[in-house]
Amino acid sequence: MTTVDQAKAMAKRLRAALSARDLAVSHATTLELVAASLGHDDWNTASAALDRPAENVPRFLEAVPILRIFDEAKAREFYCGFLGFEAGFEHRFEPSLPLYMEVARAGLRLHLSEHHGDASPGSTVFVPMRGVHAYHRQLTNKRYGYARPGIEHAPWGDVLEVADPFGNRLRFCERRAG
Repeated sequence: MTTVDQAKAMAKRLRAALSARDLAVSHATTLELVAASLGHDDWNTASAALDRPAENVPRFLEAVPILRIFDEAKAREFYCGFLGFEAGFEHRFEPSLPLYMEVARAGLRLHLSEHHGDASPGSTVFVPMRGVHAYHRQLTNKRYGYARPGIEHAPWGDVLEVADPFGNRLRFCERRAG
């Protein structure tokens, strides 16, 4: 849900964009336009209805799944080479100890761990997304020797499931409207 602060930032960006096109409007006018675009009658109604972060109330920002891996080279080949993720941070307590690393792509972050206590092999991660058919074409065009995933047309959306070399499954799903 949009917060009051996000709506105010939208109004600020809108005012700057209009100003760049030599259209001078007041901040109040852009607040009213943003309120209307969010489905409210006016800014006062929007301001009362929009989400306000309360102090001392938990807010979950995102979940980052941890997936168990057993071989760094295979993990990099699959997640970075095949799926197109970028490696982020990497951590080892000592050079010869297990790897803990992050991979990310288009807003999705995953943590991969060789530590036996971090996760169980064979986990499934459900990933809502847009563009699942385009992603499917990208993966298919790579001609990866160990996976040729298809798309399943499930009642809740189109699902592209891939299994990593360690038995974990990633279910990318583009939900259907309605």
